[in-house]
Amino acid sequence: MNAVISVQLAAPTPASEADRPVVEAVTGLVSAEESIDRATVAAAARAWSANTKRAFLADLTLWNAWCRKCHTVPAQATPALVAAWIRALAGTKTEGEGGPPLPRRKPATIARYLVHLGMAYRMAGLDDPTAAPLVKLELKAVRRTRGRRQRQARGIRFKGEIADLDGPAAGVCLAHLLQACRRDWLGLRDAALLRVAYDTACRRSELVAIEIDHIEAGEGGAGVLHIPSSKTDAEGEGAYAYLSPTTMDAIRRWKKEADIRSGPLFRRVEVHGDGTVRAVGQKRLHPNSITLIYRRLVRAAHAKGLLGAMGEVGLEGWVKAVSSHSIRVGVAQDNFAAGEGLPAIMQAYRWRDARTVMRYGAKLAAQSGAASRLAKRFAG
Repeated sequence: MNAVISVQLAAPTPASEADRPVVEAVTGLVSAEESIDRATVAAAARAWSANTKRAFLADLTLWNAWCRKCHTVPAQATPALVAAWIRALAGTKTEGEGGPPLPRRKPATIARYLVHLGMAYRMAGLDDPTAAPLVKLELKAVRRTRGRRQRQARGIRFKGEIADLDGPAAGVCLAHLLQACRRDWLGLRDAALLRVAYDTACRRSELVAIEIDHIEAGEGGAGVLHIPSSKTDAEGEGAYAYLSPTTMDAIRRWKKEADIRSGPLFRRVEVHGDGTVRAVGQKRLHPNSITLIYRRLVRAAHAKGLLGAMGEVGLEGWVKAVSSHSIRVGVAQDNFAAGEGLPAIMQAYRWRDARTVMRYGAKLAAQSGAASRLAKRFAG
Protein backbone atom coordinates (compact mmCIF):
# COMPACT_ATOMS: atom_id res chain seq x y z
CA MET A 1 0.00 0.00 0.00
CA ASN A 2 1.43 3.31 -1.04
CA ALA A 3 1.90 5.79 1.73
CA VAL A 4 0.23 9.14 1.31
CA ILE A 5 2.39 12.06 2.27
CA SER A 6 0.53 15.13 3.40
CA VAL A 7 2.29 18.45 3.09
CA GLN A 8 0.82 21.52 4.68
CA LEU A 9 2.00 24.72 3.09
CA ALA A 10 2.87 27.49 5.50
CA ALA A 11 1.00 30.73 5.16
CA PRO A 12 2.95 33.52 3.49
CA THR A 13 4.98 35.52 5.94
CA PRO A 14 3.29 38.88 6.44
CA ALA A 15 5.23 42.00 5.60
CA SER A 16 7.29 43.48 8.42
CA GLU A 17 6.95 47.11 9.41
CA ALA A 18 10.14 47.87 7.44
CA ASP A 19 8.74 46.21 4.30
CA ARG A 20 5.21 47.59 4.56
CA PRO A 21 5.93 50.89 2.73
CA VAL A 22 7.13 48.93 -0.33
CA VAL A 23 4.03 46.71 -0.27
CA GLU A 24 1.79 49.76 0.00
CA ALA A 25 3.62 51.55 -2.82
CA VAL A 26 3.03 48.64 -5.20
CA THR A 27 -0.58 48.08 -4.17
CA GLY A 28 -1.16 51.80 -4.69
CA LEU A 29 -0.73 51.28 -8.43
CA VAL A 30 -3.79 49.05 -8.74
CA SER A 31 -7.43 49.99 -8.43
CA ALA A 32 -9.73 48.68 -5.74
CA GLU A 33 -11.24 45.86 -7.79
CA GLU A 34 -7.86 44.44 -8.74
CA SER A 35 -5.61 42.26 -6.62
CA ILE A 36 -1.93 41.42 -6.48
CA ASP A 37 0.20 38.70 -4.94
CA ARG A 38 1.11 40.48 -1.75
CA ALA A 39 3.40 37.64 -0.64
CA THR A 40 5.55 38.12 -3.75
CA VAL A 41 5.76 41.86 -3.19
CA ALA A 42 6.66 41.35 0.48
CA ALA A 43 9.32 38.79 -0.45
CA ALA A 44 10.85 41.21 -2.96
CA ALA A 45 10.91 43.92 -0.31
CA ARG A 46 12.67 41.61 2.14
CA ALA A 47 15.31 40.80 -0.49
CA TRP A 48 16.23 44.45 -1.06
CA SER A 49 18.76 46.52 0.85
CA ALA A 50 17.63 49.59 2.78
CA ASN A 51 19.09 51.89 0.10
CA THR A 52 17.21 50.06 -2.69
CA LYS A 53 13.96 50.37 -0.76
CA ARG A 54 14.46 54.11 -0.27
CA ALA A 55 15.22 54.64 -3.94
CA PHE A 56 12.25 52.50 -5.02
CA LEU A 57 9.81 54.44 -2.82
CA ALA A 58 11.22 57.80 -3.87
CA ASP A 59 10.99 56.92 -7.57
CA LEU A 60 7.40 55.71 -7.30
CA THR A 61 6.49 58.89 -5.43
CA LEU A 62 7.80 60.95 -8.35
CA TRP A 63 5.86 58.83 -10.84
CA ASN A 64 2.62 59.12 -8.87
CA ALA A 65 3.06 62.89 -8.73
CA TRP A 66 3.49 62.98 -12.53
CA CYS A 67 0.34 60.90 -13.02
CA ARG A 68 -1.62 63.27 -10.78
CA LYS A 69 -0.36 66.30 -12.72
CA CYS A 70 -1.42 64.61 -15.94
CA HIS A 71 -4.80 63.62 -14.45
CA THR A 72 -4.11 59.92 -15.03
CA VAL A 73 -4.66 56.94 -12.76
CA PRO A 74 -1.33 55.05 -12.45
CA ALA A 75 -2.98 51.72 -13.28
CA GLN A 76 -4.06 53.17 -16.66
CA ALA A 77 -0.71 54.71 -17.58
CA THR A 78 0.40 54.25 -21.18
CA PRO A 79 3.85 54.09 -22.79
CA ALA A 80 3.13 57.54 -24.25
CA LEU A 81 2.71 58.94 -20.73
CA VAL A 82 6.02 57.39 -19.65
CA ALA A 83 7.73 58.80 -22.76
CA ALA A 84 6.38 62.27 -21.95
CA TRP A 85 7.71 61.88 -18.39
CA ILE A 86 11.16 61.03 -19.76
CA ARG A 87 11.18 64.14 -21.95
CA ALA A 88 10.03 66.31 -19.07
CA LEU A 89 12.76 64.92 -16.79
CA ALA A 90 15.44 65.32 -19.45
CA GLY A 91 14.35 68.79 -20.53
CA THR A 92 13.89 67.59 -24.12
CA LYS A 93 10.21 68.28 -24.68
CA THR A 94 9.18 68.46 -28.29
CA GLU A 95 8.04 71.78 -29.77
CA GLY A 96 4.58 72.74 -28.55
CA GLU A 97 4.47 69.93 -25.99
CA GLY A 98 2.76 70.89 -22.76
CA GLY A 99 2.82 69.22 -19.39
CA PRO A 100 4.16 70.36 -16.03
CA PRO A 101 7.83 71.40 -15.79
CA LEU A 102 10.13 69.13 -13.79
CA PRO A 103 13.66 69.47 -12.40
CA ARG A 104 16.13 68.07 -14.92
CA ARG A 105 17.58 64.64 -14.25
CA LYS A 106 20.60 62.85 -15.69
CA PRO A 107 20.06 59.97 -18.15
CA ALA A 108 21.39 57.46 -15.61
CA THR A 109 18.89 58.69 -13.00
CA ILE A 110 16.00 58.49 -15.48
CA ALA A 111 17.05 54.93 -16.37
CA ARG A 112 16.90 54.00 -12.67
CA TYR A 113 13.40 55.48 -12.41
CA LEU A 114 12.25 53.28 -15.29
CA VAL A 115 13.75 50.13 -13.78
CA HIS A 116 11.91 50.64 -10.50
CA LEU A 117 8.70 51.69 -12.23
CA GLY A 118 8.66 48.62 -14.45
CA MET A 119 9.38 46.40 -11.47
CA ALA A 120 6.45 47.88 -9.55
CA TYR A 121 4.00 47.37 -12.41
CA ARG A 122 5.07 43.77 -12.90
CA MET A 123 4.76 42.99 -9.20
CA ALA A 124 1.32 44.60 -9.22
CA GLY A 125 0.19 42.26 -12.01
CA LEU A 126 -0.22 45.12 -14.49
CA ASP A 127 1.09 45.60 -18.00
CA ASP A 128 4.49 47.25 -17.78
CA PRO A 129 4.32 50.57 -19.71
CA THR A 130 8.11 50.97 -19.53
CA ALA A 131 8.70 47.84 -21.65
CA ALA A 132 7.30 49.37 -24.82
CA PRO A 133 9.68 50.20 -27.71
CA LEU A 134 8.53 53.84 -27.51
CA VAL A 135 9.93 54.17 -23.96
CA LYS A 136 13.21 52.44 -24.78
CA LEU A 137 13.74 54.65 -27.84
CA GLU A 138 12.87 57.79 -25.86
CA LEU A 139 15.53 56.92 -23.27
CA LYS A 140 18.02 56.23 -26.05
CA ALA A 141 17.22 59.63 -27.56
CA VAL A 142 17.90 61.31 -24.21
CA ARG A 143 21.26 59.56 -23.91
CA ARG A 144 22.14 60.57 -27.44
CA THR A 145 21.18 64.19 -26.82
CA ARG A 146 22.69 64.67 -23.38
CA GLY A 147 25.30 61.91 -23.30
CA ARG A 148 25.33 58.96 -20.93
CA ARG A 149 28.64 59.47 -19.18
CA GLN A 150 28.02 60.07 -15.49
CA ARG A 151 29.77 62.84 -13.59
CA GLN A 152 32.49 61.17 -11.58
CA ALA A 153 33.68 62.23 -8.16
CA ARG A 154 37.11 63.86 -8.22
CA GLY A 155 39.64 61.26 -7.13
CA ILE A 156 41.73 61.92 -4.04
CA ARG A 157 44.98 60.02 -4.62
CA PHE A 158 47.61 59.50 -1.92
CA LYS A 159 50.08 62.00 -3.38
CA GLY A 160 47.83 63.72 -5.88
CA GLU A 161 47.78 63.72 -9.65
CA ILE A 162 51.45 62.85 -10.12
CA ALA A 163 53.09 60.52 -12.64
CA ASP A 164 55.93 59.41 -10.34
CA LEU A 165 54.56 57.70 -7.25
CA ASP A 166 57.91 58.23 -5.49
CA GLY A 167 57.80 61.98 -6.09
CA PRO A 168 56.56 64.65 -3.66
CA ALA A 169 52.86 65.14 -2.97
CA ALA A 170 51.07 67.82 -4.98
CA GLY A 171 47.71 69.55 -4.76
CA VAL A 172 44.67 67.97 -3.17
CA CYS A 173 45.74 64.54 -1.96
CA LEU A 174 45.49 62.27 1.04
CA ALA A 175 48.95 63.25 2.29
CA HIS A 176 47.97 66.92 2.45
CA LEU A 177 44.58 66.21 4.02
CA LEU A 178 46.35 64.23 6.74
CA GLN A 179 48.67 67.21 7.35
CA ALA A 180 45.60 69.44 7.63
CA CYS A 181 44.05 67.33 10.41
CA ARG A 182 43.92 69.01 13.79
CA ARG A 183 45.75 67.67 16.86
CA ASP A 184 42.65 67.22 19.01
CA TRP A 185 39.95 64.53 19.10
CA LEU A 186 38.45 65.82 15.85
CA GLY A 187 41.78 65.59 14.07
CA LEU A 188 42.56 62.12 15.44
CA ARG A 189 39.22 60.83 14.20
CA ASP A 190 39.64 62.48 10.80
CA ALA A 191 43.14 61.02 10.37
CA ALA A 192 41.98 57.51 11.25
CA LEU A 193 38.99 57.89 8.92
CA LEU A 194 41.16 59.02 6.00
CA ARG A 195 43.61 56.18 6.43
CA VAL A 196 40.95 53.49 6.78
CA ALA A 197 39.11 54.87 3.75
CA TYR A 198 42.28 54.73 1.66
CA ASP A 199 43.47 51.28 2.79
CA THR A 200 40.09 49.64 2.32
CA ALA A 201 38.35 51.77 -0.36
CA CYS A 202 35.22 51.39 1.75
CA ARG A 203 32.02 53.10 0.72
CA ARG A 204 30.56 55.65 3.12
CA SER A 205 27.97 53.19 4.44
CA GLU A 206 30.73 50.68 5.14
CA LEU A 207 32.93 53.25 6.88
CA VAL A 208 30.29 54.39 9.34
CA ALA A 209 29.26 50.78 10.04
CA ILE A 210 32.72 49.79 11.33
CA GLU A 211 32.66 48.52 14.91
CA ILE A 212 35.65 48.12 17.21
CA ASP A 213 35.36 44.32 17.10
CA HIS A 214 35.45 44.34 13.29
CA ILE A 215 39.20 45.07 13.47
CA GLU A 216 41.76 42.38 14.20
CA ALA A 217 45.51 42.75 14.62
CA GLY A 218 47.64 40.97 12.06
CA GLU A 219 51.34 40.34 11.47
CA GLY A 220 53.95 43.08 11.52
CA GLY A 221 51.64 45.67 13.01
CA ALA A 222 49.13 45.45 10.16
CA GLY A 223 45.47 44.60 10.67
CA VAL A 224 42.40 43.15 9.02
CA LEU A 225 38.98 44.78 8.79
CA HIS A 226 35.92 42.56 8.62
CA ILE A 227 33.16 44.13 6.49
CA PRO A 228 29.95 42.25 7.44
CA SER A 229 27.86 43.59 4.56
CA SER A 230 27.96 46.13 1.78
CA LYS A 231 26.05 47.55 -1.16
CA THR A 232 27.16 44.71 -3.46
CA ASP A 233 26.85 42.02 -0.78
CA ALA A 234 23.10 41.69 -0.48
CA GLU A 235 23.35 38.18 1.04
CA GLY A 236 25.69 39.35 3.81
CA GLU A 237 28.57 36.99 3.06
CA GLY A 238 31.03 39.57 4.36
CA ALA A 239 34.50 40.50 3.18
CA TYR A 240 37.93 41.39 4.54
CA ALA A 241 40.20 44.38 3.88
CA TYR A 242 43.82 45.13 4.70
CA LEU A 243 44.83 47.80 7.21
CA SER A 244 48.43 49.04 7.12
CA PRO A 245 50.54 49.41 10.30
CA THR A 246 50.28 53.20 9.95
CA THR A 247 46.50 52.97 9.79
CA MET A 248 46.40 50.66 12.81
CA ASP A 249 48.49 53.23 14.74
CA ALA A 250 46.02 55.98 13.77
CA ILE A 251 43.11 53.84 14.95
CA ARG A 252 44.84 53.10 18.27
CA ARG A 253 45.57 56.80 18.91
CA TRP A 254 41.95 57.74 18.19
CA LYS A 255 40.56 54.96 20.41
CA LYS A 256 42.95 55.76 23.28
CA GLU A 257 42.44 59.53 23.34
CA ALA A 258 38.64 59.28 22.93
CA ASP A 259 38.43 56.29 25.32
CA ILE A 260 36.52 54.15 22.84
CA ARG A 261 36.46 50.51 23.87
CA SER A 262 33.46 49.11 22.02
CA GLY A 263 30.76 50.08 19.57
CA PRO A 264 31.16 52.33 16.52
CA LEU A 265 34.70 53.33 15.58
CA PHE A 266 33.88 56.60 13.81
CA ARG A 267 31.69 58.87 15.92
CA ARG A 268 30.54 62.45 15.92
CA VAL A 269 32.86 64.87 17.70
CA GLU A 270 30.88 67.68 19.30
CA VAL A 271 32.42 71.16 19.18
CA HIS A 272 31.73 74.52 20.82
CA GLY A 273 30.76 77.60 18.87
CA ASP A 274 34.40 78.66 18.61
CA GLY A 275 35.33 75.32 17.07
CA THR A 276 37.01 73.80 20.13
CA VAL A 277 36.14 70.21 20.96
CA ARG A 278 33.50 69.61 23.62
CA ALA A 279 32.95 65.83 23.64
CA VAL A 280 33.00 62.62 21.64
CA GLY A 281 29.53 61.23 21.03
CA GLN A 282 28.36 57.64 21.37
CA LYS A 283 26.53 57.29 18.07
CA ARG A 284 28.18 56.45 14.76
CA LEU A 285 28.68 59.07 12.05
CA HIS A 286 25.89 59.56 9.53
CA PRO A 287 26.87 58.42 5.99
CA ASN A 288 26.20 61.93 4.64
CA SER A 289 28.87 63.36 6.96
CA ILE A 290 31.73 61.64 5.09
CA THR A 291 31.53 64.05 2.15
CA LEU A 292 31.34 67.02 4.52
CA ILE A 293 34.46 65.85 6.38
CA TYR A 294 36.46 65.47 3.16
CA ARG A 295 35.38 68.91 1.96
CA ARG A 296 36.22 70.52 5.30
CA LEU A 297 39.70 69.01 5.18
CA VAL A 298 40.26 70.25 1.62
CA ARG A 299 39.47 73.77 2.83
CA ALA A 300 41.74 73.30 5.86
CA ALA A 301 44.60 72.16 3.63
CA HIS A 302 44.12 75.23 1.45
CA ALA A 303 44.08 77.51 4.49
CA LYS A 304 47.42 76.02 5.61
CA GLY A 305 48.97 76.66 2.21
CA LEU A 306 49.35 72.95 1.43
CA LEU A 307 47.69 73.15 -1.99
CA GLY A 308 50.28 75.32 -3.68
CA ALA A 309 49.12 78.27 -5.75
CA MET A 310 45.48 77.16 -5.90
CA GLY A 311 43.18 80.18 -5.86
CA GLU A 312 39.66 80.52 -4.51
CA VAL A 313 38.04 79.54 -7.83
CA GLY A 314 40.12 76.40 -8.04
CA LEU A 315 39.39 75.58 -4.42
CA GLU A 316 35.63 75.91 -4.86
CA GLY A 317 35.80 73.74 -7.97
CA TRP A 318 37.63 71.06 -6.06
CA VAL A 319 35.28 71.22 -3.07
CA LYS A 320 32.25 70.88 -5.35
CA ALA A 321 33.76 67.85 -7.13
CA VAL A 322 34.70 65.99 -3.94
CA SER A 323 32.33 63.36 -2.57
CA SER A 324 32.40 60.40 -0.20
CA HIS A 325 33.51 58.34 -3.21
CA SER A 326 36.60 60.45 -3.92
CA ILE A 327 39.09 58.37 -1.95
CA ARG A 328 37.66 55.16 -3.44
CA VAL A 329 38.25 56.63 -6.91
CA GLY A 330 41.75 57.73 -5.92
CA VAL A 331 42.63 54.25 -4.66
CA ALA A 332 41.73 52.78 -8.05
CA GLN A 333 43.78 55.43 -9.85
CA ASP A 334 46.82 54.84 -7.62
CA ASN A 335 46.62 51.11 -8.21
CA PHE A 336 46.54 51.61 -11.97
CA ALA A 337 49.48 54.02 -11.69
CA ALA A 338 51.38 51.39 -9.69
CA GLY A 339 50.86 48.86 -12.47
CA GLU A 340 48.36 46.61 -10.68
CA GLY A 341 46.11 44.54 -12.92
CA LEU A 342 42.34 44.89 -13.05
CA PRO A 343 41.55 41.47 -11.45
CA ALA A 344 43.85 42.21 -8.49
CA ILE A 345 42.29 45.64 -7.95
CA MET A 346 38.75 44.25 -8.09
CA GLN A 347 39.57 41.46 -5.66
CA ALA A 348 41.40 43.64 -3.14
CA TYR A 349 38.76 46.36 -3.01
CA ARG A 350 35.60 44.30 -3.61
CA TRP A 351 34.54 45.72 -6.96
CA ARG A 352 32.03 43.64 -8.92
CA ASP A 353 31.80 45.71 -12.10
CA ALA A 354 34.99 45.97 -14.16
CA ARG A 355 33.53 48.86 -16.16
CA THR A 356 33.30 51.00 -13.01
CA VAL A 357 36.96 50.45 -12.17
CA MET A 358 38.04 51.13 -15.75
CA ARG A 359 36.03 54.36 -15.77
CA TYR A 360 37.89 55.52 -12.65
CA GLY A 361 41.21 54.92 -14.40
CA ALA A 362 40.22 56.23 -17.83
CA LYS A 363 41.79 59.69 -17.51
CA LEU A 364 44.92 58.26 -15.93
CA ALA A 365 45.22 55.69 -18.73
CA ALA A 366 45.06 58.45 -21.33
CA GLN A 367 48.01 60.19 -19.67
CA SER A 368 50.20 57.17 -18.93
CA GLY A 369 48.79 54.28 -20.96
CA ALA A 370 49.99 52.51 -24.08
CA ALA A 371 49.56 55.52 -26.39
CA SER A 372 51.53 57.75 -24.02
CA ARG A 373 54.36 55.22 -23.63
CA LEU A 374 54.62 54.70 -27.40
CA ALA A 375 54.70 58.45 -28.07
CA LYS A 376 57.51 58.94 -25.51
CA ARG A 377 59.49 56.08 -27.04
CA PHE A 378 59.57 57.72 -30.45
CA ALA A 379 59.73 61.30 -29.23
CA GLY A 380 63.45 61.55 -29.95
